[in-house]
Order: sequence, then structure tokens, then C-alpha cells
Amino acid sequence: MKKIILIGGGGHCKSVIDVIERTKRFKIVGIIDKPERIGEYVLGYKIIGCDNDLEIIRKYIQYAFITVGQIGSGEIRAGLYNKLCSLGYTLPVVISPLAYVSKHAKIESGTIIMHHALVNANAKIGFNCIINSKALIEHDAVIGNHCHVATAAVVNGGVVIRDHTFFGSNATSKQMCIIEGFIKAGSIAK
Repeated sequence: MKKIILIGGGGHCKSVIDVIERTKRFKIVGIIDKPERIGEYVLGYKIIGCDNDLEIIRKYIQYAFITVGQIGSGEIRAGLYNKLCSLGYTLPVVISPLAYVSKHAKIESGTIIMHHALVNANAKIGFNCIINSKALIEHDAVIGNHCHVATAAVVNGGVVIRDHTFFGSNATSKQMCIIEGFIKAGSIAK
């Protein structure tokens, strides 16, 4: 298994740990968080450093994954993504073995497809996205970079979601529309 570090030790980190453990592709060697949290544990994994340690850690670890969640703007996740790329880390695509992703879909680096999500044919998902548990991304949908499609959300066919968008839990889109910004839970996006 390839060694990987996780960036962010909050609630989303716990969900990502569960997915990574199930894939059996990576060995989590530690978590990066705030300096005052160094030495704490998240689901048995130690917080080994802070952002200032990323350059040194890169000498020993090739893979990193952003486990900071996103409610609202994707700016924090985007900044972390750019920093990790500039330091030479590889940010893999992580797909839960409990999800379905069409072989005709395209998913970019740093994106996670969580448990029971479904990504249909010809869907395109950008860099550093969260496709959360039970989300549905239908055929021909395009999800921009640094987006979060939250739990049980439905993105219908041909929809374009622009960069940095948060698409809330149980939100549903009409087909063939353009969506951006903050879509609150339970909304219908047109």
C-alpha cells in the first residue's frame, strides 16, 4: 500500500478515513492539522504536524489528501490543493468501493467519491471535489473544481456546477442548468 497523509483532522476527516480504509490502496501515516492539535488522534491516526511541516514531510511521503470539509466556499480547500501541488504531492482520486462510478465518467485528482454515491456515464468531476454519501451525479453533468455535492443531493443530466460551489444535502437540480455559489439543503436548483 502507498503511504498517504491527510490534511485536516475534523469531522470530514473521519468519513474520508473510513473510505480510504475500505479501498485498501493507501496506508494513512498521519494527519496534518493546527499546531495545538499535534499529538492528538483521529480514529486511531495521529496528528503528526501542521501546514509548516508539509515541505519536510514531502521528502518521505508522496501522497496527500485534503480532509478539510466544505460548507460554503471552496476557497480553503482550493488553497490547500494549490499548496500541496506546488510542493510536489500527488493527490489521488479516492473512490469508495461502495460507490458506483461509470467507466465513462472522468474524475480529476484530489476528488473523493463517498459511500453509496453514484456517478453516471459521461459525467465530469473536477479537481479536489467532495461527492458525498448517496449523492447522484447524472449523465453529462459537469462538476467544476473545488466543489462539494453534499449527502443525498441529486445533480441531474447535463447540469453544470461551477467552481467552488456548495450543493447542499438533499438539494435537487433541474436538468440542463448552470449552478454556482451556495445551494442550501433541500433546495431545487433551476
